[in-house]
Amino acid sequence: MREKEIESALVKRVKENKGLCLKFTSPSMTGIPDRIILLPKGKIGFVETKRPGGEPRPIQKKRIRQFKNLGFKVYVLDCKENIDEIIKRIGGD
Repeated sequence: MREKEIESALVKRVKENKGLCLKFTSPSMTGIPDRIILLPKGKIGFVETKRPGGEPRPIQKKRIRQFKNLGFKVYVLDCKENIDEIIKRIGGD
């Protein structure tokens, strides 16, 4: 399974939970998570998608720490089976 397939499944499940799964890019900052998850009632989280068994690069790990230190929920997703748990942790049903 490729990273793209996992990311597509994430987008689909977030939409099914009445949320938005936005592609997150920043020309001025490298290593930011791939997706911003916006769920009803103001719930927000960030997801870095990887191929199965894939690990974030060092700069991505740094950004994940920065975001978490700011109080945001940030997850690394490397399999479809974890999508529902991540949505639940962000605050979805």
